[in-house]
Amino acid sequence: MALTVGVIGPEDLVDKVVAVGGETGAARLVALPYRHEDETLDVVGQARAHVDALLFTGVVPHTLAAGAGLVDRPAMYVPYSGATLLRALVELLRLGHDVSRISIDTLSRDEVTETLTEAKLPTEHVRVLPYRPGLTSRDLVDFHLSAHERHGTTVALTCLGSAYHQLEHRLPAVRLAPSRHSIRATLRALVLATTGAHSGDAQVALGIVDLPAADGELAADLAALGGSLAGLPDGSRLAVTTRGALEKATDQFTRLPFLDGLAARHGSAHVGFGLGRTAAEAEALARRAVNRARSVGPVAGVVSMKDDIDIVIAHDTGDPLPPAATPKSTGLLARRAGLNPQTLERLRELVAAEEEEPGITAHRVAEHLAVQQRTARRILKRLERAGVAVPVGSRQEGRTGRPPIVYRVRL
Repeated sequence: MALTVGVIGPEDLVDKVVAVGGETGAARLVALPYRHEDETLDVVGQARAHVDALLFTGVVPHTLAAGAGLVDRPAMYVPYSGATLLRALVELLRLGHDVSRISIDTLSRDEVTETLTEAKLPTEHVRVLPYRPGLTSRDLVDFHLSAHERHGTTVALTCLGSAYHQLEHRLPAVRLAPSRHSIRATLRALVLATTGAHSGDAQVALGIVDLPAADGELAADLAALGGSLAGLPDGSRLAVTTRGALEKATDQFTRLPFLDGLAARHGSAHVGFGLGRTAAEAEALARRAVNRARSVGPVAGVVSMKDDIDIVIAHDTGDPLPPAATPKSTGLLARRAGLNPQTLERLRELVAAEEEEPGITAHRVAEHLAVQQRTARRILKRLERAGVAVPVGSRQEGRTGRPPIVYRVRL
């Protein structure tokens, strides 16, 4: 079955991407246009249940959706390359414009300089505003008007439709659009990434549940995994499901919803899941996982993958936050939380730098680690499950929407 890709952006660019991308036959493209980029979040939110992947017509809507944590499946944006700029410059020259004094937004300064230099055009009077998260159409309009009034630029080149509509009646303006080559190349890359993600979701996931006594409620507890349950010769129980179902039921391997119930009924419970390409590989990893769970404590869950990756999901005992981890224990904590030791070291730097604040948020973690906020929230959840982070409230941080959760972290 062909993948379904939602194309998000202003209507004219969405139509172009759908037309050009449709020629490749790589996926079924669904047009999801908006009238203004402020509608991006609503469009993405309504589309996620119906598409396998998201293709944005530019960096602005992609950044807005990613910043809001709505990008929960493969997603890319069509870049505006030097070829796009060069095509616009040729058209401006044909119309008699002076292209030595132009203002350009969104593209990187190096890309603009390289393109103009290769075209043997001067660059000393060219003004560039590279894109960065948080820039609005108003910021772009102000940049172009300031460049025109203060530096004598003659033409504004913008990548944002809403900025173009504000500029076109005030000075000569050109709206850049992605090239056909960029559209086709990005769509091919997105289809490959989506296919790979789906293959990962279909990995076999086998779980071994080791309890001191039989449990008639276990089948109901494991129903959320959408798989089956069978007995093993040693008396433990075997759960069979897929990686995608397990990730969803465990919030990306950060919690085992049924672990607390097992602990309450039995006092001790060890659960180990193995993820593999074959049933044999998954079973071997599941046995490694349950053995690792036994070494963690009386109640624990572990998810084991290839390359010696073990994610420890400890039982929530309600104990207060433990003392800060020492450098010697970083490796152990990294394995317990399922994080890279280098990531923990960078988080320790952030926590030290934020000593005067009551805690840190996913927004600060995302900024410090240069990751998406969804990834940052997942990291904080893993630290919470590992017992070194505690949610202590929320903070508005001067933004609209639901206030982000503040965590007190000891590393």
